[in-house]
Amino acid sequence: MDSAAHTLKAFDEERDRVRALISEMGGLAEEAIRESIRCLMQRDLEGAARVVEQDRRLDAMEAEAEQRIIELIARRAPMADDLREAVAALKITGVVERIGDYAKNIAKRAPLMENVGGIEPIALLPEMARIAAEQVRETLDAFVARDAEKALAVCAGDRLVDDYYNSIFRALLTHMMENPHLIGPSAHLLFVAKNIERIGDHATNIAEMVYFAATGERPPERPRGLDPAAAR
Repeated sequence: MDSAAHTLKAFDEERDRVRALISEMGGLAEEAIRESIRCLMQRDLEGAARVVEQDRRLDAMEAEAEQRIIELIARRAPMADDLREAVAALKITGVVERIGDYAKNIAKRAPLMENVGGIEPIALLPEMARIAAEQVRETLDAFVARDAEKALAVCAGDRLVDDYYNSIFRALLTHMMENPHLIGPSAHLLFVAKNIERIGDHATNIAEMVYFAATGERPPERPRGLDPAAAR
């Protein structure tokens, strides 16, 4: 094997390791989302504490991924498509870690959920979280496969998470006006819904990076729903 072929093979192996590491991070973030909302709904305080504790693993993996990517760029000097992917990967690691932080924030709310059983909008949270978790999985799958079309599909699906958030926001606002004694618990639920909405936004941001890395072009502009909180 000549030196050029050896260099190309080494680059491919290092890139595949980075992809695998980011994919593993995405799996951990997805599980944290699902587990945090389960713990919230069931008031599983021990499980919620585990979600908070396990976020440290994502932090460590982010640092490892960043180091690997920086070394890959410095040692292999990738060009064109490969450089775009390396830069995208560097950004994506930070976004995935942030998604884990949002899941941790949700889990931290579990001890505060004593008086939310009668607040009807809480029933929408598990489905909203499920959709957001699927977005995370699909966008990381698109990254590993360099699948621009799949990335675009994730961008299009973000409207559904936004619609859930808008519905929950309006329902909770009405509930607080009609039941002032439940303003505190309702505010906790609104905080949870906002964290899930931000997870969806971050998944979409990753998808846009994936599209650019794969095509060299910015994704088509997507319509953005109005955040009712911003409109007030």
